[in-house]
Amino acid sequence: MKDALSIQEALVYVMVIMSAADNKMTDAELSSIGEMVKTLPVFTAYNDNDVLPAAQRCGDILQESNGLDSLLELIANTIPKRLYDTAYALAVDVAAADLDLRQEELRLLQMLRDRFDLDKLTVAAIERAAQARHRTL
Repeated sequence: MKDALSIQEALVYVMVIMSAADNKMTDAELSSIGEMVKTLPVFTAYNDNDVLPAAQRCGDILQESNGLDSLLELIANTIPKRLYDTAYALAVDVAAADLDLRQEELRLLQMLRDRFDLDKLTVAAIERAAQARHRTL
């Protein structure tokens, strides 16, 4: 039997599926994932060397029949409700990392909002904050 998915690994899954949403994981997105895992308090107890194996496991699930739906369910069942906004913020930051938001990424963000049942004000605040953080001159 597989080990239970940790909360941190589920958060990594959120970032990986966001990066892979448009069928290409850019260097900027991958760098963003690595930097968030190294610096954010939610990942304090997580070994950043586990990111790549977690991303591979996530990719394996994604390749299965109904893989995205399975992943979204697994993620929502693993992450506590109090961290749903954190998970959404991670996804938004990954999507914004390469400064090129594609339709597939927007659709996945919508799926995450729905799955996490986030209210419009929370979503707007998270998205606006990401815009401010990723703005260029």
